[in-house]
Amino acid sequence: MKRLIALLATAAIAFTAFAGEFPDISIAEVKSAIKAKKITLIDVNGSDSYAKKHVPGALNFDEVEKDLAKVLPADKDALIVAYCGGPKCSAYKAAAEAAGKLGYKNVKHMSAGISGWVDAGEKTEKAKSKSK
Repeated sequence: MKRLIALLATAAIAFTAFAGEFPDISIAEVKSAIKAKKITLIDVNGSDSYAKKHVPGALNFDEVEKDLAKVLPADKDALIVAYCGGPKCSAYKAAAEAAGKLGYKNVKHMSAGISGWVDAGEKTEKAKSKSK
């Protein structure tokens, strides 16, 4: 019995270490940070999805990935939030890890993703068309 408890405790710690790499942030917290203008959102759903709908003000990771250091705030403690499709999507990690490698210390994950944002009745915006 003690071995089983020890094994379960070890597994729980290992899972937490992997799952907790980027803390989750709720839709309500994201809305509050948007209102306070204290957030940089990064949409990691791809350009086609971004063009159709994204959280207002979010950056399109496909477009900014190469110049991420130039588009993120100078303050390394600034709130950076990455999101993708929904709770089972892990694409957000590309943006979160890139921000972390640049030295950002307050990187979070909106696990609800764009699907949760829409399901919560929140407004989205479409990408502005580029003039040619």
